[in-house]
Amino acid sequence: MIRKEINKISEVGKALISVEGNPGVALNHVVELLEAESGQSLSFAKAINITEDSTRFQVFNGTTGLSTRTKIRMHEVPLTAGFSTKMLGRSFDGSGAVADGGPEIIFEKEVSTRLDTLNPTVRNVPKQALWTGIPMIDVFNTLVKSQKIPIFAGPTEPYNRLLSQIAQGAQADVIIFAGIGLKFDEYQYFKDQLSQSGNIDKTIMFTHLAGDSQIKGLMLPDVALSVAREFGDQGKDVLVLLTDMTNWSNILRNVANYQDMIPSLQGYPGSLYSELAKRYEVAADIEGAGSITIIGATTLESLEDPVPDNTGYITEGQFFLENGKLKLARSLSRLKQGVNGKTRSDHRAIMTAMASLLADAEKAHEASEVGAANDPYSQKLLRYRTDFIDNIEEPFGEPIELEAALDKCWAILKRHFDPTETGLSKKLIEEYWDKN
Repeated sequence: MIRKEINKISEVGKALISVEGNPGVALNHVVELLEAESGQSLSFAKAINITEDSTRFQVFNGTTGLSTRTKIRMHEVPLTAGFSTKMLGRSFDGSGAVADGGPEIIFEKEVSTRLDTLNPTVRNVPKQALWTGIPMIDVFNTLVKSQKIPIFAGPTEPYNRLLSQIAQGAQADVIIFAGIGLKFDEYQYFKDQLSQSGNIDKTIMFTHLAGDSQIKGLMLPDVALSVAREFGDQGKDVLVLLTDMTNWSNILRNVANYQDMIPSLQGYPGSLYSELAKRYEVAADIEGAGSITIIGATTLESLEDPVPDNTGYITEGQFFLENGKLKLARSLSRLKQGVNGKTRSDHRAIMTAMASLLADAEKAHEASEVGAANDPYSQKLLRYRTDFIDNIEEPFGEPIELEAALDKCWAILKRHFDPTETGLSKKLIEEYWDKN
């Protein structure tokens, strides 16, 4: 709700502006800055110092283009987000405004975007799987409701396509896609794929396109997560897909530099860890309610880069995308053991056996690079490795149920090995070998 506008700024600095007296804001209140003549939105600013004589605001995008005639609009847009179940199937910008050209939505309520930390006593121990329809995840690195986990990928990897694949097969009540710095074709691809899969009606898209206001990109995860939390409070299992958290961190770095904060490693603010953690910690299985699961795509050149390095300490494992494949050796779900013992009787055994054989196959592959590994068993391992990469590490295709994925694993083993070479128990061999 709009309160009022201030038409005179008393002072404009490099990253700060001041007004006389207190216009009616509290510390950390966020206001919007408007061009004096046209009323066009220029930026947002936060109240950082309030005295009887003046109030100082820190401008998120720097003060370039601002003057003492710039207007200050007092309202709550950056601090709250509209919520309605009618948001399902719709697209919004980083501030939560309708962005798909459709009709405006009458929101049922306003929810805070402050993302206050949940009381640990209302968090349940993660105990339920969230199936994605991707064998490499469901069989080998099972995703758990309330888990927070990144996809680590090089900048040229198809990580947004992978998020789209997950969204198409995810067994969640609500899917929230939050894209920061997207190209328009990436946004359109995601929307088209969801429409074709039939999941668009349970999906909400928050998108910040490359070239949009940086502050809207900075706000976007908080808006998306606040809406996710509201659905979670209503008993829904929510999957939040964030991309790209490196883009978001770069905006955070730019804003910190505008505000003359002392930079840390590679120019990122010293608060990078806590800023990332604040968003990822929204993931929770909430007592008496639903759950929020977060997958955040994080692009990188090296795992030692500040963003993936900090992310690794916050999250519960990682999915590693390399050469378009989800790599078994570099991926890990730290919560999978809490759920994969409650599925089909062969789940843990087949996971362990195939991973062990793949490790042997990688050694055979290294040997083959220097002209060795010519014995029959090594050749078996090499054929198995190719089959595993093409059919299990390949994440794209029609989503399949867990039982079908497990049957697929048995079929691969049967193509390349005798039962005694698999390391699987006689009981499991008798139960599943001839069925596949």
